[in-house]
Amino acid sequence: MASVMFRLHKTSSIQVIFLRQLPVRFASSDVVETENKKFPKVKSDLHSLKRGTGGRSSFSGKVATVFGATGLLGRAVVNQLGKNGTQVIIPYRGDPYLVTRLKLCGDLGQILFTHFHLKDEESLYKSMKHSNIVINLIGKHFETPNFTFEDVHVTGARNIARIAKEAGVQTLVHVSALNACEKPKPIILKKGSQFLASKGFIWKGEQVVREEFPDAIIFRPSDMWGHQDHFLNYYMHQIRRTWRAMSLWNRGVGVIKQPVFYSDVAKGILKATFDPAAAGHTGWGSPHRYELAELMDWFHRVMLRTRERLYYRLDIKYDVTFWPRLLLSEMFLTRYRTLSWERLERESVTDLVLPELPTLEDLDVELTALEERIFHELKVYRLHAYHDPLLSEYIRPVEPCPLARG
Repeated sequence: MASVMFRLHKTSSIQVIFLRQLPVRFASSDVVETENKKFPKVKSDLHSLKRGTGGRSSFSGKVATVFGATGLLGRAVVNQLGKNGTQVIIPYRGDPYLVTRLKLCGDLGQILFTHFHLKDEESLYKSMKHSNIVINLIGKHFETPNFTFEDVHVTGARNIARIAKEAGVQTLVHVSALNACEKPKPIILKKGSQFLASKGFIWKGEQVVREEFPDAIIFRPSDMWGHQDHFLNYYMHQIRRTWRAMSLWNRGVGVIKQPVFYSDVAKGILKATFDPAAAGHTGWGSPHRYELAELMDWFHRVMLRTRERLYYRLDIKYDVTFWPRLLLSEMFLTRYRTLSWERLERESVTDLVLPELPTLEDLDVELTALEERIFHELKVYRLHAYHDPLLSEYIRPVEPCPLARG
């Protein structure tokens, strides 16, 4: 506890109170120094705290730390936790304006914020020392000068899992990625996707989490779609498209994708977090499968960009304008990079959900089909979008045929 000193100074007719607070992270006497344990358990008795009847304006007795809460999935997870009265601690390292809007996800005083840095173990401990649930959603789609894939997906994940175990956290949820493996099959890059390799389920990412926290719950979601996503908006971005053409590996033929609604993944994380039977399990992917070529054709049919409007698919190997855009993006865009070698490699890999692993349906999550919301998600890209489909002569395009689960 930081020491507090009060001083009273009398002026003519006014008493002024000065408050001086001495900043102290935590006293050295509070730290239990052993060979394998550095951070102490300082949990308060959460069971003795006053609780409500359930819902957003109550306290469920659970305190959750959500790393990566500013991302697409993180915002949905915080909202789901706030709905059932969970107090949420959100560590962040950017501008406070990026996280303040998350205050609306919970009742007054239930959404808390703290600064942290992934390479600072004391800040990690401070973020979760009062929590009994930790959810790690931190991930990167490309490397930067400050953080490599190894720093984020392996070293950072290990530190969070280790400190969570030492601090007495009861439940740890680690979000990995579908297709994660030790040695991904190379398609465009010689060594394959290092993003997938760094989150490998054999060793590295998932293994180090299992070593430090054996009962961790590991999610492997596929590409997530939704508002401000990195799936639909990625393919519709001007830098990804070649005028009205769409360049794909092998024209998208034979490449199978299993996109999932990000809110469904958040609901699955919430249910797995409060389900004791989910401890130590891995899985929870989406069973919906589509061929990438058919997905792109369907998206463009929704946007009224058909063959008559010069839409066509092109093999990316023969698109002479795509490679300069990719190289320029790699060279000059270090923080907000839309195109990257890693993203191109991962989009060319077929999604594979192992049949022995559970899916979101096993958690009783009612999945949202892409067909239900595609018109809303792509409305901003559709020609003549100001026309309401219910009022105009808009003809619903032919939907893709979902493939059987592999």
